[in-house]
Amino acid sequence: MIVGVGIDVAEIDRFDAALRRTPGLATRLFVERELYLPGGERRGVASLAVRFAAKEALAKALGAPGNLLWTDAEVTTEASGQPRLVVSGTVAARAEELGVTSWHVSLSHDAGVASAVVIAEK
Repeated sequence: MIVGVGIDVAEIDRFDAALRRTPGLATRLFVERELYLPGGERRGVASLAVRFAAKEALAKALGAPGNLLWTDAEVTTEASGQPRLVVSGTVAARAEELGVTSWHVSLSHDAGVASAVVIAEK
């Protein structure tokens, strides 16, 4: 049963500008594994923007409570390339409160826009 659906879009250039003008923003939004590729290279801004859109979509799927921490939701990538959400802390607590047992995530970026859809299911 679907508990919630969230969708979000982020303009990549605008997101990049926010990261540049706000020191420490990236570390408030992302865990280390999201910021860097397995080889240690920093992810590109489009990859970060789409992960931010996924976190916004996730919050909306959970009813957008104001107490969620960005770093309590991690967007990972399976070997197949499929995105996956790993939740902890405040996000896991809200998901448990709603009975969420699985997530469906779709990410895309094209023409300067990053988009994400998250479906929370029990």
